[in-house]
Amino acid sequence: MININRVANEIHSVGLYDLIFQDVQKAADKTRLKVEEVKDIILKNPSLIKDYEQTNLEYNISNIHLNKLENFDDKFQDKIDEFNTNLVKLNEVEKYTLDFEQSSVLVIIMSIEFFVLFSAQYFIVLLNLKDWQMQIYGFFAMSIVAAWLYAKKERKLFDKNTIIFNELYAKNLAILDELEKNSDFNRENYYIEECDEHI
Repeated sequence: MININRVANEIHSVGLYDLIFQDVQKAADKTRLKVEEVKDIILKNPSLIKDYEQTNLEYNISNIHLNKLENFDDKFQDKIDEFNTNLVKLNEVEKYTLDFEQSSVLVIIMSIEFFVLFSAQYFIVLLNLKDWQMQIYGFFAMSIVAAWLYAKKERKLFDKNTIIFNELYAKNLAILDELEKNSDFNRENYYIEECDEHI
């Protein structure tokens, strides 16, 4: 459900994807490239598309480049409704397909732990609370355990939602293929051509 023309255009023109564009330039062995050349290179190198998708997820930009389907034939209404329902759920859980180790959740957990450690040191050294040293370090140790448990819970949530995303994504691709095979439906008519976040 990714619009390869949009991907090529954004890699070529949007600064967010400069590192990917540099990889495309290396693969092409030249610096000046047209959008069509970028498209040819990324089609031959799927890892570049994966890099594009990863960048989008890190910046909370969707890799689902399709709008909801409109009813074009009553005999396909059930499939259209299923697709649209799945699309809403896909947009909700897409953020969980990011590698947990690179997610903002893990960054926030680590940031809080550094703050707690700094605070513990502050209380002991600067406020001269050496008599309370063991209690303060005990609190810090408990915060580490709490952070570890929370991170474990979040990882499970990421894993669960990634499975849901992959299943729904495969179902929606199958629906699109079926509609294109059995009617005059063309998914390209429903592609989102540009991202509002880049404008």
